[in-house]
Amino acid sequence: MRDLLILAIIGGGSLYALRQPWFGAVLWTWVSILNPHREFGYVSAYQPVAAVVAGCTLLGLLVTPQRQHPFKAPAVGWMLAFMAWTWITLPSSLYFEQSLDMWDKTSKIFLMLFVTLALLRDEKQLHWFIYAVVLSLGFYGVKGGVFTATSGGVYRVWGPPGTFIEGNNEIGLALIMAIPLMHYLQMRTPRRWEYWAWYPAMGLTALTVLGTHSRGALLSLAAMALFFWWRSEKKGIGLIVLLAIGLVGLSFMPEHWWSRMETIQTYEQDESAMGRLNAWQMAFNLANDRFFGGGFSIYWADIFQRYAPNPKDIHAAHSIYFQVLGEHGWVGLLLFMALWISTWRSASQLRSLTKGNEALRWAGHLGSMVQVGLIGYATGGAFLSLAYFDLPYNMMAMVAIAVPLVKEHLKATAPVPGRLRPGSLRGVAA
Repeated sequence: MRDLLILAIIGGGSLYALRQPWFGAVLWTWVSILNPHREFGYVSAYQPVAAVVAGCTLLGLLVTPQRQHPFKAPAVGWMLAFMAWTWITLPSSLYFEQSLDMWDKTSKIFLMLFVTLALLRDEKQLHWFIYAVVLSLGFYGVKGGVFTATSGGVYRVWGPPGTFIEGNNEIGLALIMAIPLMHYLQMRTPRRWEYWAWYPAMGLTALTVLGTHSRGALLSLAAMALFFWWRSEKKGIGLIVLLAIGLVGLSFMPEHWWSRMETIQTYEQDESAMGRLNAWQMAFNLANDRFFGGGFSIYWADIFQRYAPNPKDIHAAHSIYFQVLGEHGWVGLLLFMALWISTWRSASQLRSLTKGNEALRWAGHLGSMVQVGLIGYATGGAFLSLAYFDLPYNMMAMVAIAVPLVKEHLKATAPVPGRLRPGSLRGVAA
């Protein structure tokens, strides 16, 4: 029964995307992040539902006149350059066939991002997109928070199998980035019940992050929370709320959780931490030796034998920075960093353009919360291989869509030079 319901929703939405392809972009985002067919289905779990949604959306894009140029923000150009570079580096991969799978996956993500940027043309559509992202991750945040609270934090929380965020570290970072977007939706909604509902959702999501038992996620959560407080309009109340959530959340965690977190101070004695340092040095040495890097698949014994200080300690990159460096060389890392710096600058532009404008307050707040989320990504990403995960690119798309909307609104409402505004002659004698 659940399979039929899931397939009916996705199938009906796909057909609707042929007529309204912007809805297909939103539906694809929901399917790719939540994976409802895998989470709730049995038979549907093995169906290519994402491909069906993407195909219908692409067909709708080809026939609809309601599309726009996707390159309206500098970050989009940097994303195209980064994607193109991964295509250029692919032929020189040390393990070409093994690299094809990740190349195919990342190319599909980038393609659908360009489709999303071309189709989402107004504030309403943008917020459908944001809700799709936040509610998808919020499901795992609330579910994991309830599990952590009822189990006393004894067991680790894991992400959905077969996804970028399957691991405990990865789901922790994804939820950290989702919390500021939850706050954005909370501040925007006119519905009181929804406004208050976001408080327990954010609290449970933060508890889920603690329940992952991830040390990197704890550091990322602290960095995000500090910047979140800095960007809050009411810092006194914000500090009280953050402290309350932190104290309540930490009270659930068992003794062995505290023991694990204390090892952050003694990383030299931790085998996992030293393995990451070894993988980082391997990526650094590989990039210095090979201009195009080693391709998407470089975590093999013979590569560590050649480039790592400890050739027997084989680990994944466990860092978005060293992951890109080792896989695509120094050029790839520079393009990757330029993409996120450009996204940050566009978010700052949203904040500056909308300052003092009540009608555009939503966009300024979106820019602030995207920056808060990027702080979490930049911090937690230093310890995780999530360079190609959808969520940060979706956040980039949110900003890239919002900036031209703000500029169009300001242009439409700007006073025309030499033209008197209505009421400007009021009180002047005839």
